[in-house]
Amino acid sequence: MGYIGLAMPARADHHPAPTQTPSGRALNRLALSATLHCLTGCAIGEVLGLVLSTAFGFGNALSIVVSIVLAFFFGYALTSLPLLRSGLSLRETAPLALASDTLSITTMELLDSLTVLLIPGAMAAGLGDGLFWGSLAGALFIAFWAAYPVNRWLIARGKGHAVVHAHHAAG
Repeated sequence: MGYIGLAMPARADHHPAPTQTPSGRALNRLALSATLHCLTGCAIGEVLGLVLSTAFGFGNALSIVVSIVLAFFFGYALTSLPLLRSGLSLRETAPLALASDTLSITTMELLDSLTVLLIPGAMAAGLGDGLFWGSLAGALFIAFWAAYPVNRWLIARGKGHAVVHAHHAAG
């Protein structure tokens, strides 16, 4: 199966990685690592997006859109940079980043955005307000635990971050 099906592409220089279809503790560790990776990109995008939106006085809808766009940008960038540094071209890297991160980031952003919207006053809180930072931290915590089973499910099937980790192991 090619990139469209999110399975690992066949490469002449590829050697089977032990994390390709892990189980048990190895699967849990890899899923945890993938989810932390996703959380890092999402958190950078969310914080930057909400800080910029608050500073510029954007409304709720635009604030959420800016934060989500930046979360995807930073999530994909964190996956792409090591692959580009390893010698893969942008043409090879882009489908890998999309395949490994899209479902996880989507899950995280959906839960994160809904959580912040449901916390009374969170969207109106200023940068100096504890409610702003507390609601963001709580939303990211909830989003992390929503994305973890998604990443675990993908990795168990040789998809998601298993695709990227196989390239790291092969390189």
